[in-house]
Amino acid sequence: MYKYIEKIKNDKVIKLISPYLNGIQAYIVGGFVRDIFTDKISPDRDLIVYGCSVKEFSKNLADKLNAHFIELDPVNQIYRIVLEDKYNYIDITTPIENDLEKDIKRRDLTINAIVYDINNEKFIDLTGGIDDIKNKKLKGISDKNFEDDPLRLLRIYRFYSSTGYEIDKNLIEITKKLYKKINEPAKERITVELLKMFEGKYCRNALIKLNETNLLEEILPVYKEVKKIPSNSHHHLDLLHHLIETVNQIQIIYENSTVEIKEYLEGISFSGVRRLAFLKLAGFLHDIGKPYCWTIEENTGRHRFIKHDEIGSKLVVPILKELKFSKKQIDYIKNLIKYHIYPSSLVSDVNASDKAYMKFYRKNDGYIIDVIILAMADRLSARGVMVSDEMVNNNINNLTNLLNNYLELRKTIKPIEKLLDGNDIMELLQIKQGPELGKIINELKEAQISGEVNTKQEAVNFVIRFYKTKLL
Repeated sequence: MYKYIEKIKNDKVIKLISPYLNGIQAYIVGGFVRDIFTDKISPDRDLIVYGCSVKEFSKNLADKLNAHFIELDPVNQIYRIVLEDKYNYIDITTPIENDLEKDIKRRDLTINAIVYDINNEKFIDLTGGIDDIKNKKLKGISDKNFEDDPLRLLRIYRFYSSTGYEIDKNLIEITKKLYKKINEPAKERITVELLKMFEGKYCRNALIKLNETNLLEEILPVYKEVKKIPSNSHHHLDLLHHLIETVNQIQIIYENSTVEIKEYLEGISFSGVRRLAFLKLAGFLHDIGKPYCWTIEENTGRHRFIKHDEIGSKLVVPILKELKFSKKQIDYIKNLIKYHIYPSSLVSDVNASDKAYMKFYRKNDGYIIDVIILAMADRLSARGVMVSDEMVNNNINNLTNLLNNYLELRKTIKPIEKLLDGNDIMELLQIKQGPELGKIINELKEAQISGEVNTKQEAVNFVIRFYKTKLL
């Protein structure tokens, strides 16, 4: 235990705040303490304080550390200070009912209920969380805690995804009993936990467990339809498990990638969550359009899903809006779904020209690496009787070459120049802002991507011609 106490004492943030705790009882709780026992250092530290005004203490501490003070929840006295590095932060509050023991016992999992007493330099473990970490077990503290805040149901599987620990049977039963309550919390909170789950190494296992408890389709009802699609000659798995396996293959590709690709996927591209999480979420959603275009050929018995990529890219938008994803996040996932077939189609065309490859790079600007990895994972997750090892290996080799070619060329690929903006087009055609203008702008962009339009005059000619022939 001495080793872990020394780790906390020597933590740079704890050392920063310790001189300002005179006369104040202070405790570190939550994820930072949990992670100490697995040799991780989290950027967030949850601090419980007694013997002072929490708000005044937080503001004063922020001033002394030259940090940024934020009121997260003034009603419940929860405040955040973001340190100068803009990476580490401290959430500061007071115990529930001013009682530390009650506060601890109202938490979700035992591994999240370990407390470190800063003043007395010791751990307080009232629920057996330290032993559960050592034994790699996820256990709940009280069934009532999950009823009081149903978001904790999803947190079970988020922590399963990140740790791989065995889930206590009682937690599975609690989820089965309470799953219909999962949509009671704010959608933003649900989304945060979902993304953290997709970020985890063991996300595949978490999704399988979620499916067993009905929690998955309660959060994302579209999977009620997804579950209706069985395995077929090109897919050895039913559609739901194909999507889960796609997530798994993305994780495997990531783990075996070059340093360059790993750093790219570990980048914080969207709201403090690694890009990898969004890519895996896109992988889990990439075929949700299939139930809506499913046909079976009478003569061959082959299952067909024509335009499922387009249907899925449209279907996912309201789903993600409902979960309060940002426009940037939605656009990323929508485009990955829309173009997930594109890379494999391109590399399978022996007559594809350099111009076709450049069109692909420009069309998928901003997520080329992502869509190629998604195409690889999709291919590796579909191994039906009609799919030979040779077919899979050839496809993966060709996609790898496509990716490597992009990595070599990307510094030389220039972004598409905006030859005409919306105001230019409205003035040129004497039209007003509306859907018509949006369609013209999109068509002009497509013409530039394909190389049909390269100059401002060509853009003017294209817009006039398109407006007269397609929209009038």
